[in-house]
Amino acid sequence: MAFRLKLVPDETRIDFFRWQFLTFGISTLLAVASVVVLFLNGLNFGIDFRGGTTIRTESVQPVDVGAYRNALQPLNLGDVAITEVFDPTFGPEQNVAQVRISAQDGAEAVTPDTIAAVESALQEVDPSITFPSVESVGPKVSGELVQTAVYAVLASLVAISIYIWLRFEWQFAMGAIVSLLHDVLITMGVFALFQIRFDLTTIAALLTIVGYSINDTVVVFDRLRENLVKYKTRPLRELMNLSVNETLSRTVMTSGTTLVALIALLALGGDVIRGFVFAITFGILIGTYSSIYVAKNVVLWLGVRRDWGKPDPKDPKTRRNVSPFEGAEEV
Repeated sequence: MAFRLKLVPDETRIDFFRWQFLTFGISTLLAVASVVVLFLNGLNFGIDFRGGTTIRTESVQPVDVGAYRNALQPLNLGDVAITEVFDPTFGPEQNVAQVRISAQDGAEAVTPDTIAAVESALQEVDPSITFPSVESVGPKVSGELVQTAVYAVLASLVAISIYIWLRFEWQFAMGAIVSLLHDVLITMGVFALFQIRFDLTTIAALLTIVGYSINDTVVVFDRLRENLVKYKTRPLRELMNLSVNETLSRTVMTSGTTLVALIALLALGGDVIRGFVFAITFGILIGTYSSIYVAKNVVLWLGVRRDWGKPDPKDPKTRRNVSPFEGAEEV
């Protein structure tokens, strides 16, 4: 007999909309608070958005990122990112790394004295290290990256809304877009509140959150649409509860298994990817919540079509209103 792991019973009867006004009110309050925190604190932009200097290093010894970071820590440089560069064309004694130093407030780039101090500190760790190139990113390029990142997030939200509108109805699209805005705003609010570094990898995490959240929302929307055809006389709220309960096992398993891997990365992945992993971890939690308590609440308040009856194909008055779900079983 095969063993089956069940995190959720086969049939659940949880009333997810019992406290619908309270849950939606909390979500609204958190979204507004996130906007306020963003205006008051601002985001802790990384090198990608603030500008800075990239120092390329090369050594015959293997790159030790931890040793490099410890050597630079006494210099109080602020945001420093150290990454090892891999290339199949490199020889066995060609070990390359990039040290990215964020520009200080009010400065367009790192000063020559600071660059000299960095090079001296790294040479104490590895006397054979050399510095083939030093490049600076000014505030103009950084500003363009910020603008492009905002456009990328907005474009993804618009494209998803159009997709939901075409696949379902405009009420579903409104629920999806409000849910996604809720997820993005609260995630950015957490980054602003705790001043977690916000860079291009965080933008990638936000786009991942948007895709993950809408996937969960579409699954429940699909089941709701099926139940709207199947149960034509049941109240909409009851059908929504039924749809969420029927897909609850899938939601728990998908989110749970993803969180197991993310928590491991969050604990063991190191400082380089911690912001990225934290954003996705928090986004999955808030996205799962919003799929039920935000998107579905919006659809519930707007209402949906309930006149998907099966018209008589011989009647010319109803032939043009044939439902796309014709043939579904009516209960």
